Amino acid sequence: MKLFHTGPATVDLHENYAKRGLLDENAPVRSTSTIEIDAPVSTVWQLVSDMRGWTNWRTDARVTEIEHLQVDAPFRWTLNGMPIKAVFATIEPEREIAWTGVALGCMRAVDRMWFEALEGGRTRVAMEESLAGPLLSLFFTSDKLRAGHDRMLQQLKNAAEAVVVAGV
Repeated sequence: MKLFHTGPATVDLHENYAKRGLLDENAPVRSTSTIEIDAPVSTVWQLVSDMRGWTNWRTDARVTEIEHLQVDAPFRWTLNGMPIKAVFATIEPEREIAWTGVALGCMRAVDRMWFEALEGGRTRVAMEESLAGPLLSLFFTSDKLRAGHDRMLQQLKNAAEAVVVAGV
């Protein structure tokens, strides 16, 4: 029953799912969102990969601890005030970034974003996530997750397009 699905162990989720570009398909909460941005992939990647600078364009998230942007490096961040311990699983500059995260000690997630350069200096960004934890589906749904992703992607679009307009 998905009500009690906690997902694979954190190490398994990291090594055998996130690093392989997979989500937990049995997770009760999953989402995929995409957006096209009128900015080059290099600009979009810079905003996403400068995690300390997220607060300059993201209203819901703040990275509180990060050493290195590299595979298997840990970092900590908050999402709407909820602390999350995360570990990078994939980093391919201007192509993909993924991590696994644990919140409240029992909710496990795989987050992936990938970037596609389009004609005319545009970028398509896709974001997907699986989230599992006991009783999670009683208070959080895939629709809520997708709405959060859509808001974040719109904020990323606004910020990247503002950089292009400013000529920075």
